[in-house]
Amino acid sequence: MTVAAFVTCDILDDHPQKDIQVMTPCLDGHFFKSYGAVKSFAGEVVTVKCFEDNSRVKELLATDGTGKVLVVDGGGSMRCALMGDMIAESAVNHHWNGVIIYGCIRDVDAIASLQLGVHALASIPLKSNRKGVGEVDLVLKFGGVTIHSGDFVYADNNGIIIAKEKLAAF
Repeated sequence: MTVAAFVTCDILDDHPQKDIQVMTPCLDGHFFKSYGAVKSFAGEVVTVKCFEDNSRVKELLATDGTGKVLVVDGGGSMRCALMGDMIAESAVNHHWNGVIIYGCIRDVDAIASLQLGVHALASIPLKSNRKGVGEVDLVLKFGGVTIHSGDFVYADNNGIIIAKEKLAAF
């Protein structure tokens, strides 16, 4: 994976007339934290909505993700993790640029060593139960933004932004 050639602040400054959404902290005060070794990542969005079941996350990250970022609406649940080190390693092996999870992850020390961008709300050691539940390519709404599959997401330590078109190299 190559290092992204952007800073989210600069994208916003360089494109003031563009329709760019900026993810805001959640009402409960939680905000996304960076967990992967790649601190600046971007790509075309693939959406998945699941609640305390990471079946679809595991399935999607085991497919070719070249140039893509998986955005997961886990309902903000803090009760179990939607991704751990084995699923994250699968994402790396299948060339995903990153994963953004509106929920929790686990195995944070192992994930920190992987060449993958990962943003999530928090960590918890408990894994999810797999029941085959979850939907792909739905419109997601969290953090004050609306996210569609096919949008472009840019994430770094400054925050996360969503655009309808590619605005910077990744």
